[in-house]
Amino acid sequence: MGTILRMLLVCLVVPAAVTLAQEKPAAPAPENPLSTWNKMAYGRVKDILLRSAEKMPAENYSFKPTEVVRSYGQILGHVADAQYLFCSIALGEKSPDLKIEHTKTSKADLIAALNIAFAYCDKAYNGMTDASATQMVKLFGNDAPRLSALTVNNMHDLEHYGNLVTYMRLKNIVPPSSESAPQAQTQPKK
Repeated sequence: MGTILRMLLVCLVVPAAVTLAQEKPAAPAPENPLSTWNKMAYGRVKDILLRSAEKMPAENYSFKPTEVVRSYGQILGHVADAQYLFCSIALGEKSPDLKIEHTKTSKADLIAALNIAFAYCDKAYNGMTDASATQMVKLFGNDAPRLSALTVNNMHDLEHYGNLVTYMRLKNIVPPSSESAPQAQTQPKK
């Protein structure tokens, strides 16, 4: 009986081992999965915010659905200001506090300011590792992991992207996140 059991075990284990050996190994996990994921999310929201800034015609940068809310341009200025606020915390620097929301009004100036603000934040996201992410910083007066400043930045950006979406829809503009995916280029038939 022992020999039959051993043979049965060999017949089951050997094929399974051969099958496992032939499968492709799983892709290695990123070295810094938390900070890598947060950076990927930032890249996505950065892209849709910059595309939103480009899509809205210059004459609509002063548009407000009601008088009690920010204009389209002011929201973009506010987002640029917030990049400095949150990313300076992550970088351990003093925020430049440029007051872009209150000093820039033209489409060209606001897009330029957004690009510079995102370049500033790029340093924070590119320099973040999972080890540095756990270092404690002050965020709104409370102790928080350094990564929290960048996570809150992403959340804040998305909150205001939602505002921009509403403004674009009111002007019959399709927001970047609702656009169809680009069609694959097809090769001409020979």
